[in-house]
Amino acid sequence: MILPELPAMTPGQLALFLGLMALPILPNFIAIWHSFYRVFPTHTEKMFWFLLAIFVPVLGGIAYLIWGRKRGHKPS
Repeated sequence: MILPELPAMTPGQLALFLGLMALPILPNFIAIWHSFYRVFPTHTEKMFWFLLAIFVPVLGGIAYLIWGRKRGHKPS
């Protein structure tokens, strides 16, 4: 078997385990949603941040939250 068997868990432990497994994905979801609904100086920059969050999973989302979020603004 490639993946080891998970030990028996209570529902609370299972919820904690799944929450911790999903935690690295959150910056990507935030980056994709935020970059989709913001206006950037150029369309190319908007697509760059959007695609970075999709194709470079954890690092792309974190990079957007640190540097890209400041570049976009709400549509008027």
